Amino acid sequence: MILVNTDYITGKELEMLGLVKGSTIQSKHIGKDIAQSFKTIVGGELKAYNDMMNEARALATKRMVAEAEGMGADAIVNVRYSSAAVMQGAAEVIAYGTAVKFVEK
Repeated sequence: MILVNTDYITGKELEMLGLVKGSTIQSKHIGKDIAQSFKTIVGGELKAYNDMMNEARALATKRMVAEAEGMGADAIVNVRYSSAAVMQGAAEVIAYGTAVKFVEK
């Protein structure tokens, strides 16, 4: 599956199949959450949250790709990511784009 953040793929004619998306809500366990809150006092990277967001993006992408594969897509164009805090220490990540099929010339 090809994923791009442009609305085209060089050298390919595309047939649009429709919007596809994948999402997840992730959180860290209370011990990590408390440890990260102490880190905000002294500053620096919040590695546990960084890891959490990377895992969430990967899972959202995997779910988006699965939806596109179910539609018979060859690629997803205009891939975008969005995130939002759902509650303290938990975030939603959504990946979305347009599923496309390559048109044979």
